[in-house]
Amino acid sequence: MLTYVLLGATYAFAAAVQPGPYQAYLVAQALSHGWRRVLPAALAPVMSDIPVIVVVVLLLSRLAAPLLDGLRIAGGLFLLYLAWHAWRAWRAPPTPALAAASAPHRTFATAVVINLLNPNPWLGWSLVLGPLLLSGWRASRTDAAAMLGGFYATLVASNAGIVMLSAEAGRLGPRVARALVGVSGAALTAFGVWQLWTGTGGLLR
Repeated sequence: MLTYVLLGATYAFAAAVQPGPYQAYLVAQALSHGWRRVLPAALAPVMSDIPVIVVVVLLLSRLAAPLLDGLRIAGGLFLLYLAWHAWRAWRAPPTPALAAASAPHRTFATAVVINLLNPNPWLGWSLVLGPLLLSGWRASRTDAAAMLGGFYATLVASNAGIVMLSAEAGRLGPRVARALVGVSGAALTAFGVWQLWTGTGGLLR
């Protein structure tokens, strides 16, 4: 069970600090309105992921085991691709561009729609989290619940951290965000290698 908690938490943190439409929304709103007003938006993925999970898991549950192992390998390559982008961003010199971002106030419902229309959750659940959830479910219902708990607890906490750090960006500077991207790159690399290992091992068996 602990393995599934750690896997879910690792992917959640790496996904949370990767640039994307939803992260850009959080940063812009926090800079414009302060962290207290925007903090509820950190919970948006919990709502927006529901239809994603239902659709993806229903489709994946109809696939044979070798196809799921193939998806794990594809997921590992996808994670390494994200890690490559994270390392490139980490090596780039820090820039204060985000500190000037601004956007009008949006509601929690708008944050849910932004994340639902973001391709990253669909890719993540199709290539990484969906196969992992099914693997845990077939082994033990507790493992599946542990993965979901670790993933969403870490995701919401990371999103809340992004909101609060963004609101304090003027004092902390862009180096904090750069450090988080570096940690994300390491996590994505490790998780990608693990996905490739398990997927390849499954096919060889």
